[in-house]
Amino acid sequence: MTAHDLGAGVRFLGDLTAGRAEILTTDAVAFVAELVRRFRPAVAERLAARRDRRERGAPLGFLAETISVREGDWRCAPLPDVLLDRRVEITGPVDRKMIINALNSGASVFMADFEDANSPTVGNCFDGHVHLRDAVARTISFEQGGKKYALSGEPAVLFVRPRGFHLREKHFVVDGEASPGMLVDFGFYLFHNAKALIAQGRGPFFYLPKMESHLEARVWNEIFVHAEAALGLPRGTIKATCLIETLPAAFETDEILYELREHSAGLNCGRWDYIFSFIKTQAEDSSKVLPDRGLVGMTQPFMRAYSRLVIRDCHKRGVHAMGGMAAQIPVKGDDAKNEAAFEKVRADKLREVEDGHDGTWVAHPALVSVAKKVFDAAMPEANQIASGKQHDYVVTADELTAAPAGPKTEHALRHNLRVGVQYLEAWLRGSGAVPLYDLMEDAATAEISRAQIWQWLRHGVVLETEQMVTVELVTRLLDEEMNVVAAEIGQERVQSGRFAEAKSILLDVATSMPLKEFLTLPAYEALDR
Repeated sequence: MTAHDLGAGVRFLGDLTAGRAEILTTDAVAFVAELVRRFRPAVAERLAARRDRRERGAPLGFLAETISVREGDWRCAPLPDVLLDRRVEITGPVDRKMIINALNSGASVFMADFEDANSPTVGNCFDGHVHLRDAVARTISFEQGGKKYALSGEPAVLFVRPRGFHLREKHFVVDGEASPGMLVDFGFYLFHNAKALIAQGRGPFFYLPKMESHLEARVWNEIFVHAEAALGLPRGTIKATCLIETLPAAFETDEILYELREHSAGLNCGRWDYIFSFIKTQAEDSSKVLPDRGLVGMTQPFMRAYSRLVIRDCHKRGVHAMGGMAAQIPVKGDDAKNEAAFEKVRADKLREVEDGHDGTWVAHPALVSVAKKVFDAAMPEANQIASGKQHDYVVTADELTAAPAGPKTEHALRHNLRVGVQYLEAWLRGSGAVPLYDLMEDAATAEISRAQIWQWLRHGVVLETEQMVTVELVTRLLDEEMNVVAAEIGQERVQSGRFAEAKSILLDVATSMPLKEFLTLPAYEALDR
């Protein structure tokens, strides 16, 4: 790996192409390096607090020490006009073609993702900033197969999701240490684009992932305040929507909004990571074992409870409550199957808008119009913040932590193995959003697959075939499912890919005790090999 000295104690590990050099300018590097030096200790402190909480087995519940925040009469800062209507948002990686298609999709918002939909290769991350800069300048274009892609009409409002607290950026080394990926992603995007976005009547808007407490939101708010001052931006210019995608965060929704009240653009129900966190947070509790992954949807009582809680607290504080991701993708060549997938999306979005959500997520441009029709029919106004929906909703800790009943089948176990190994193999090759079996899988859905394998193994689940889930069974079934994968994609593709590494990582994160925190952590170590 080539090392480049960028000055001021910073090294860049990777090829310094012309485009990356335009991002890694002296002033931009100095700005991001200062963010890293100033806030890296706070990031480390919050990660240590997570570990301590997990090791202590701290009980889940609403915090006694913050009851004044929950009961207080306060509201977040007013939303800018450009963010009042967010009825359909599309998400995807910071890939050049994806950015163009998503901005042209007709969605209200495009969230460009450095996190779950992105494999954090040096190229994906730093070329991603080139693509985003060009998108903000509205000069972005791309040619493939004789076809040229460019922006047309009025593009969707751009949000960016930096990486979570736990992910580091080993290619941007400050004072001899890898940097928090969140600061690298946030810092370079803000530095190069904030003033251009403001001039367009938009702004630097972000999605914040995987937080587990309001104290983590406090760190982000401090980062925003510092960055605004350093770049001469009015305080409160940055707006951020927090994903409520961990079980601990569901108990601190009001507190998270309060910490970010100058900068808040609401909360989002990050449903897939939330299911993963439900398993991880209650890993040792045998009463929390989930049934087949396909049965754990938003109509399950514990998922519906958290969704309604988010709506209640967001509307009370004057900001958006965004619904979750529809992971379905068009099924080519099968009209009946395709219509069935779209009907699932319609039903999901109808539940969301009737409950009171102000907008929703889709994973594919073809679903934008499907979701939009549902929201347009049921929500003629820009949002439902003033609707009063869920205003009187009361939820208990037991409701938020109650596992649903249901079958635990060999078919589901095999599916989890097949999805997990194929996703990891694609991730190791640099692809973080992977179409598999008519769904768009990302790191969050892969985490559900491997965490469910682990949970069934840890608690000795007996399948409907009367087999107990053991390491030996998981290993044997994975070998058998590799034969299925080879039949589906071809033996040559299996041999030329990174399936051996993916299989090894999957077995490790699905069978090692205790449960490893994130599958992307060991996978990141293998990414450049």
